[in-house]
Amino acid sequence: MKPVLELNGVTKNFGGVTAVRDVSFKIEEGMLGGLIGPNGAGKTTIFNLISGVFKLTSGSIKYREQEVTGYNPERISRLGISRTFQNLRLFPSMTVLEHLLVAQNQLYGSPPWPPWGLTEAKRRKEVEEILGSFGLYDHRHSKATSLAYGDQRRVEIARALAAKPRLLLLDEPAAGLNLTESARLMADLRGLQDTGLTILLIEHDMRVVMGICNQLFVLNFGEKIAEGSPQEVQTNQAVIEAYLGREEAC
Repeated sequence: MKPVLELNGVTKNFGGVTAVRDVSFKIEEGMLGGLIGPNGAGKTTIFNLISGVFKLTSGSIKYREQEVTGYNPERISRLGISRTFQNLRLFPSMTVLEHLLVAQNQLYGSPPWPPWGLTEAKRRKEVEEILGSFGLYDHRHSKATSLAYGDQRRVEIARALAAKPRLLLLDEPAAGLNLTESARLMADLRGLQDTGLTILLIEHDMRVVMGICNQLFVLNFGEKIAEGSPQEVQTNQAVIEAYLGREEAC
């Protein structure tokens, strides 16, 4: 199977500091992958490189076999890569529905739209279906920042989906969620994977990571120290010493 995403020797320097060094891995179609490691390991830097926020110092990134190294965030988004961020980035003045409609502009552009039969009604129906699948339809006219924290997290994921990505990058989607909310998130992500969407997430909640990921990539001090199935990574001595700890890995 051809990879959706391929990193080859990716390195990022900030002045004299190397945040990511010679990282390589592949994400295959339909995979739900996890990028894990201690704080400061370079995980979010990797996301910023993939999404075009940062430029690589060296190495290359391919998306669906197309070289995308150096592309800006808008171009990356239009190709089919969407992401969320570790910290909530919702607009206080905008409703839930408006957040998705704005994100949808990345796909269709702003009105007037090209003549492919897209109408405002069809556009709204698309985002309302996304909201319905996330249990957010009844909140569509509410200010997004007025919702409960777990609902705000789901708004961010729904907004990323409004651009119809083929690869979804999630930066700590379970951060701050309680057990019930985390369980719902896991069910939501499994459902998205079942539709054929490819997902790569950064996450510190090992119950989520071990419960839903097919493949894990482990970073430490900016370098990849392991990759494999959750079972393989959980028993990897280098990972246990650098991140999981003996008790958590057992």
